[in-house]
Amino acid sequence: MKLKPLFCAAVLLWFAALSDTAMASPASAWCAAGKTVNFADLNWESGAFLTGLTRYILEHGYGCKTDAIPGNSVAMEVALSKNDIQIFAEEWIGRSSAWRDAVKANKVIGVGNIVIGATEGWYVPEYVVRGDARRGIKALAPDLKSVADLPRYKDVFKDEEEPGKGRFLNCPTGWTCQGVNSQKLKAYGLLDTYVNFRPGTGPALDAAVASAIQRGKPVLFYYWNPTALMGVNRFFRLEEPGYSEKCWATLIDPNNAQPCGASFPPNTLQVGVSRVFYDADPVLVQMLSRMNVPLEVLNGLLAERAARKLDANALVQSFLKHNQNVWQTWMPADIAGKVTASLK
Repeated sequence: MKLKPLFCAAVLLWFAALSDTAMASPASAWCAAGKTVNFADLNWESGAFLTGLTRYILEHGYGCKTDAIPGNSVAMEVALSKNDIQIFAEEWIGRSSAWRDAVKANKVIGVGNIVIGATEGWYVPEYVVRGDARRGIKALAPDLKSVADLPRYKDVFKDEEEPGKGRFLNCPTGWTCQGVNSQKLKAYGLLDTYVNFRPGTGPALDAAVASAIQRGKPVLFYYWNPTALMGVNRFFRLEEPGYSEKCWATLIDPNNAQPCGASFPPNTLQVGVSRVFYDADPVLVQMLSRMNVPLEVLNGLLAERAARKLDANALVQSFLKHNQNVWQTWMPADIAGKVTASLK
């Protein structure tokens, strides 16, 4: 008779253990095998944040080891196709020939919709076109509306090193957008009137634009949204010819000698994964496919980072603490619980 309570307790413990096992989410096959999940170390604001966020979730929620490999976006897309890296956290789908070739070869896949509502184009500060009475700035290009108007305003955007030309601030060399914009300059017949200036890094591009805005000076540049700059400043987007798939093919081909001009296509931002990783780890792929950071939230975070000089980890922590209703829907409850418990 004295053994009965012990027997019952043992049975209850067995059922509790069985229940816990049944309730636990499936493990990541990749991480359970001890493999490191390698990321592209993206060096633009939103890409860096999304990379840090995804790494944090994989490490603290799924027990993964992660690493980030530096390199420009085209090189990282090639690395993804070879499975040298497994995740490209902010892939602008269809922007580069490297990505398109890898898709055709069935070596990479885009999953989910990591950001919805992203935009890109050629911009000037709004005060260049409309002035700013509050700051005492007169409109220097009141009739500037489209890329076709740029030749007659080259003196407004005068290049410091070649004063006979204007300056167009392009993306850094190696970024996909740098190649597209270089082809656009050719297509719009602007190479005789504008210098194709390529900053060394993403932060250098940001600094050049921010410096001009702070001083109330004109600046012509390519930019995109989501970014901190877009979240806190007013810009005027120049009109371009309508999007054409035929023309776009000439713009993403750096070897095309006669590209035709067209606006950027509708933006689709996904998480890029290697085909090998996609097939090997459905658990993590499912989580990645559910990830979506609302555009207004992301712009606010990036503005916060700039204002408070936050590092990437602090920004990730801020997002996870204050937006649990957003990210907890991406994963099972027990995984979300582990992430929550890790927050400082």
